[in-house]
Amino acid sequence: MTEEEELCWLALRMVPGLGTRRIVQLLERLRSPQAIFRASVSELEAAGLTGAIARSIAGGCSFDDAAGQQRKIREAGAFLIPLSNASYPEALRKIFDPPPVLFARGRTELLSSICIGVVGTRHPTPYGVAAAERLSSDLARAGVTIVSGMARGIDTTAHKAALAAEGPTIAVLGCGVDIVYPSENRKLAAEIAAKGLIVSEFPMEATAFPQNFPIRNRIISGLSCGILVIEGAQYSGSAITARLAIDQGREVFAVPGNITSKMSWGPNLLIKQGAKLIQDWNDVVVDLPQTAQRRLIDEGRQRIMDQGLTTSGETSGNDPASQLPHLNEPHQQVARRVLATLKADQAMQLDLLVDSVEDASPSEIIAALFELEILGLAKQLPGRNFVKVW
Repeated sequence: MTEEEELCWLALRMVPGLGTRRIVQLLERLRSPQAIFRASVSELEAAGLTGAIARSIAGGCSFDDAAGQQRKIREAGAFLIPLSNASYPEALRKIFDPPPVLFARGRTELLSSICIGVVGTRHPTPYGVAAAERLSSDLARAGVTIVSGMARGIDTTAHKAALAAEGPTIAVLGCGVDIVYPSENRKLAAEIAAKGLIVSEFPMEATAFPQNFPIRNRIISGLSCGILVIEGAQYSGSAITARLAIDQGREVFAVPGNITSKMSWGPNLLIKQGAKLIQDWNDVVVDLPQTAQRRLIDEGRQRIMDQGLTTSGETSGNDPASQLPHLNEPHQQVARRVLATLKADQAMQLDLLVDSVEDASPSEIIAALFELEILGLAKQLPGRNFVKVW
């Protein structure tokens, strides 16, 4: 794509009042942005545009904004992927209202990979965090690209788990790709840009307005073979994404939750309505299209050949002593008891943990927690709460 073609795509995107669906209809009729800008006002009105928008396009008033966008794309090390580009994901191109352009930072080849969207609440329980970590990391190791929105909660957990498993991940933003929202995810955004991909349909420096997030959710589902919902209220962003996935003909998966928790109402209702109940990563993979399954198998074999490794079965977490360092026996016994007391789906406060572990002093328990955290067998949450890593 030449700079002039890129400028025309950007100018089309920046026309005030011209929506995504109308742009797609114009492209179907006139074939290219250059042809749209060469068209007369009467031709544009005949294509269904209002007089004001037709005159705006014919006058070329959006080219100044487009030139500024082009400069910002270069400064940020980003890319523009228009609808006509071979890198534009085919699955997204086929939805009802595909974004005419995608702004991207990172590995654009991930757009053609096998993707699963992982969505959920911004305020997860320890159970939800554990489920998101386990499922996202296992799917990433299987070669699936984890797609989410880099929001607080489940989204952030899913991205981090995929990166920790050295797997691919795509963050779909509700703002410009040069904006970090929420701001505390600045380090995560930099890591995703380096190892994965950040995409958005919103221009550079676009602010994360609340109305942008339901709009961007159709891209999460549009990129994905299916959507995995992990915790969320009955009327939430994750529920919107699930409905969009159904409209787009995607699979919907849901992790069941405690019926007394409001955070479980969304996925539990989806299961009642026909979503597949998910207990492990294989429950997701077996419901993917056969072509996607074969591709995952072929890519997995190639990774094994490239690395010279053999696959191993699921690691056993039933014997913590086998994963503990060579501590002396008394310390190892304390660590075993602490790990046996902790739960994966419910946080335990330090004072309660001290009372629950018999024949061990507070200092021994704290030392055991430190060792378990180093090994990745336990995790500390805010407020001196601890959970077992599932």
